[in-house]
Amino acid sequence: MNPEFWQKRWQEGRIGFNQSMVNPLLIKYFNRLNLTAGSRIFVPLCGKSIDMVWLATQGYDVVGVELVETAVQAFFTEQNIEPTVHQQADNPMMKYYQGQLSGQTITLWVADIFALTFEDIGSIDAVYDKAALIALPDDMRVRYSEQVRKLSSDTSKVNGANNEITPQLLLTLNYDQRKKNGPPFSINGEQLEQYYSAHYQISELASVPSSIGSAPDITVTEQVWLLSNK
Repeated sequence: MNPEFWQKRWQEGRIGFNQSMVNPLLIKYFNRLNLTAGSRIFVPLCGKSIDMVWLATQGYDVVGVELVETAVQAFFTEQNIEPTVHQQADNPMMKYYQGQLSGQTITLWVADIFALTFEDIGSIDAVYDKAALIALPDDMRVRYSEQVRKLSSDTSKVNGANNEITPQLLLTLNYDQRKKNGPPFSINGEQLEQYYSAHYQISELASVPSSIGSAPDITVTEQVWLLSNK
């Protein structure tokens, strides 16, 4: 991760990736995860996404991780939530903000995702990746996909249900990368196979026209993927 790059983006307000409305693809396809009420959803590189509000109002606890602390602070301020702040005892660079919304707990870590462990965030029932994978350059994505698997599934358990893969709802963008530098980066199905097929069954749920605000003349497709246990 490049902390300086993302800190600067937030400081300058260059956060076109942050949507003012809940992503309609989340609303339409979230039930494909087959979760029970009260499940915990992990949102990597969460920013201040309003999608987390929707998840909470649907009866799910949310655990997110974000590199930029001002983004986490902005989320709670904009949602009129007074969070408690917990400093990691053995790592002064890591902390988390925790608050309640619609009776559900929202816990947002201020940390490099690669510094977190399964023990830090606790048991997770599903992952919602809207803008994390597409924010990362190609040389980081395999490492990222493996880290999310480790954070969301207790890989210390080797037998029975505890070794099952935690499902993911993953959104990507597909466009001619030669016409625009990322982020967001273009990712196709072949690349997803490279990043995830060793552990996940990959199913495409939808493919719809989309756009990139800074490049309205580029043809963009947004794809929805379900990553599930093989």
